[in-house]
Amino acid sequence: MLITAGRVLTGSGTYVEDGAVLIEGDSITAVGPRTQFADHNGAHDLAFPDATVVPGLIDSHVHLVFDGSADPVAALESSDEELLHDMRQRAQQLLSSGVTTVRDLGDRNGLALRLREEISRGVAPGPRIVAAGTPLTTPGGHCYFLGGEVSGEAAVRDLVRRNLAAGAGVIKVMATGGGLTKDGPRSWQSQFSAEELQALVDEAHQAGVPVAAHAHGADGIAAVVDAGVDTIEHCTWMTDGGGFGLRRDVLEKIVERGIAVCPAVSPHWHMAARFFGEERTQILFGQVREMAEAGVQLIVGTDAGVQRTGFDGSLTGALSFYAHLGMPTDRVIDMATAHSADALGLGGSTGRIAPGLRADLLVVGGDPLADLGAFKEIRAVIAAGRVHEPGSPAEQKR
Repeated sequence: MLITAGRVLTGSGTYVEDGAVLIEGDSITAVGPRTQFADHNGAHDLAFPDATVVPGLIDSHVHLVFDGSADPVAALESSDEELLHDMRQRAQQLLSSGVTTVRDLGDRNGLALRLREEISRGVAPGPRIVAAGTPLTTPGGHCYFLGGEVSGEAAVRDLVRRNLAAGAGVIKVMATGGGLTKDGPRSWQSQFSAEELQALVDEAHQAGVPVAAHAHGADGIAAVVDAGVDTIEHCTWMTDGGGFGLRRDVLEKIVERGIAVCPAVSPHWHMAARFFGEERTQILFGQVREMAEAGVQLIVGTDAGVQRTGFDGSLTGALSFYAHLGMPTDRVIDMATAHSADALGLGGSTGRIAPGLRADLLVVGGDPLADLGAFKEIRAVIAAGRVHEPGSPAEQKR
């Protein structure tokens, strides 16, 4: 299959004008100007002369087990089979909105792992899923209702091993409390000892699997940095009582050690002042800007599934936040593609348009380097070489 378009994004801010991408099976085999493929004549070729081909988007932080309602925890009252049915629909929504890879950072009973297998076999349409399985938390801690309560180094290691045995591609730890758990520790409160965190990271890294740490509190952020996690989720630098205090010494370690940060920005970010107040919102936004300017590798995630954050177009809605902070569009696109792929350990297989990589592509109207709004005009989504038409009940296998 040959896909031709007015532009093909082949590098950071770099287009091949009047370009083409040749796909065989699930992989990209060649990329270049359309004229290089003049002799190609395929029955399933697609032409988009007024559009742009970019790498498929990556949402680095979702929870498919939640429904994005005002009370997502209530969705857990459903049976596993009911939840899995709903998760299939959410996965298809993500794919339809241009997301070809997601990192699911915590489910119940391995449901995201089951869905991952269905998608990989072609039984259900959806993005590739990097799943954490059961997130580790303390007894009564953040998201304890997902079943990951542990205490002590031995219990921590045991749950990490069970997640790995089930096929987890990332280990998730709730290093601090969080707002979704109303009866749990506050967001700024740390949950694990330094020894427990180190045992968790060591166990995961021995298996070659990265660790993602939910951390709002400044003390919790410092602790997971010292433990050697691979990504920090949220990273809001909260202090006792709910204030904020970004710590430059910890920030320098994050940069030095190449730890990626996923702020997990909602697509409704422009409404933040209504909920948090103007002053607190400006501090939160300013901290993300400061991390970016300091050289932190930021990646894009939405926390889809939590309160009022759905799966249909959430990532494209969140991209405008980073542009609002003054980041150039090429960097924003890289954050949602190549940089996220690198942080998830998938840089050698997706996140870019190059021969040998998986054929994860998105075709959008207009020029996204000129206007990120182009991501709202989706013409086609190709995931692992399969063409998905947004709004269709199933993928077209090419």
